[in-house]
Amino acid sequence: MFTIPVENDLIKHCESLIESYNFGQRYTANGNKEQQLTGIIGQSVIAHLFGLGYVDGSSGFDQGIDLIYGNKTIDVKTMGRTTDVKISYTNNFLKLQDHFKTDIYIFCSYHKIKQELTVCGWVSKREFISKRRFYPKGSTRTRSDQSKFVTFADLYEIDNRDLIPVKNFEDLKQQLAE
Repeated sequence: MFTIPVENDLIKHCESLIESYNFGQRYTANGNKEQQLTGIIGQSVIAHLFGLGYVDGSSGFDQGIDLIYGNKTIDVKTMGRTTDVKISYTNNFLKLQDHFKTDIYIFCSYHKIKQELTVCGWVSKREFISKRRFYPKGSTRTRSDQSKFVTFADLYEIDNRDLIPVKNFEDLKQQLAE
């Protein structure tokens, strides 16, 4: 895992996108504005690292493809947190996104207080399918700190320990290019 600070300019840009565009284009479970902002921040940070600039938003729904690198379609999945991410933490993935033609998932955590993005690791869609756990809508989930939440949609989970680890951005790029 590696962590990078999120610049205020990027956050302001993403906030303006959330006000200008509706990023919730699914038939259900579109996330509130804060959740959409978290996703756009994660996507923008990763796109910027790859030299693609910030997310634009004007082209509409991206069909689950946030960027293409090495001829692989990539979806950046970002969860918002108020704590530093740990290897034992879990990433959530909505089942209704499963049909998108994505080759790779990069899982990130955005620390909302520190304004830092941690790239937790990545996984191919094939590996994700073999390692994930399914929880139907309405399931009660218990976090590592013993707090609980009820799933608002059919959900898959994958732990950080099940992702392919990355040390830094160059490591991530090299692995994705292989």
